[in-house]
Amino acid sequence: MITFGYSSRFSGPLRALVFIALGIMLVVTKANAMELVVKVVAAFILASGLVSFILGYKKRQDGSMPLLGFNALVNIVIAVLLFLFSGPASRLISYLIGMTLFGFGLFQIIVLFSARRNFPGGWTMFILPVMVALAGAFIFFYPKVMGESIGLVAGIALMFYGLSELIASFRMSKVVESETPDEQEIDQIDEQ
Repeated sequence: MITFGYSSRFSGPLRALVFIALGIMLVVTKANAMELVVKVVAAFILASGLVSFILGYKKRQDGSMPLLGFNALVNIVIAVLLFLFSGPASRLISYLIGMTLFGFGLFQIIVLFSARRNFPGGWTMFILPVMVALAGAFIFFYPKVMGESIGLVAGIALMFYGLSELIASFRMSKVVESETPDEQEIDQIDEQ
């Protein structure tokens, strides 16, 4: 029997333990997840720059080295700057998210006030826009809380995923063991 995602009896529990450990690490360390995200993005940009440089070097006879080389240089410089200044970059992203949410919430409130004349609606229709505007203001004035709370939520989600993977792995191993013929069944099949 071939089962999708099941390669051995140890792969699932190993994956589960890795996710549980990552989740515990994010919850316990209270790391700023926004900085981590900025560093991961910087790593991808750096990899893109290195690939551009290698491709440009390999295709230098085609005349594409100047363009790919410049692209590689820009990517590498941006990646290094993002990696070195991940804290300010993550705060800038948080400020932008906060301003955007506040602006959208305020815009919805204004639109609902103007549309209120044309259709009846109670004050309950303002709850979500007010919450969005308040969340945006909170994120704008407390950007560090956003990064830490994202890390906490991601850590808890990773732990739940790890536990789910662990339970699914044990169930899958029982199914595979029950479907796998034992030696007596194999001998009986061979005799026929």
